[in-house]
Amino acid sequence: MSGRGAPTLTVENCQDLRVAVVAAQWHEKIMDALLDGSLRALRELGIVEPTVLRVPGSFELPVVVGTVAKRGYDAVVALGVVIRGGTPHFEYVCQGVTAGLTQVTVDTGVPVGFGVLTCDDEQQALDRAGLEGSTEDKGHEAAVAAVATAMTLRTVSEPWR
Repeated sequence: MSGRGAPTLTVENCQDLRVAVVAAQWHEKIMDALLDGSLRALRELGIVEPTVLRVPGSFELPVVVGTVAKRGYDAVVALGVVIRGGTPHFEYVCQGVTAGLTQVTVDTGVPVGFGVLTCDDEQQALDRAGLEGSTEDKGHEAAVAAVATAMTLRTVSEPWR
């Protein structure tokens, strides 16, 4: 699993952040677990009313995340899952989603927590979804990373003119 070496993030005084979670709907059991982990992380950080939006699939994440980022949110969490099949579709979707979410972050300056699982099979996704017996909780991790980054950005002063 890829969880080895992950940092322990400590985030404080972030209750006033405006956070949105945008989650795909494909692979319902996995997506529900990712969303639960993300919302649990936000509650633990004191963010009790995040905006939750659902999109059909992972490919639709960048357009909605980009729109939300431009509407005054301090951080956005993007959740999805793409499982490899027998065609090149997997590579195209994964590349498009990753590039799209990266572009949103760069263009808007709003941190995007990357909670998109890109797995070879359903078991790998289940192992990362934060379900009972899972080895990782990527929804939780993505939410904490987005909020931690937003708090880091708060420490950056405006450029001197």
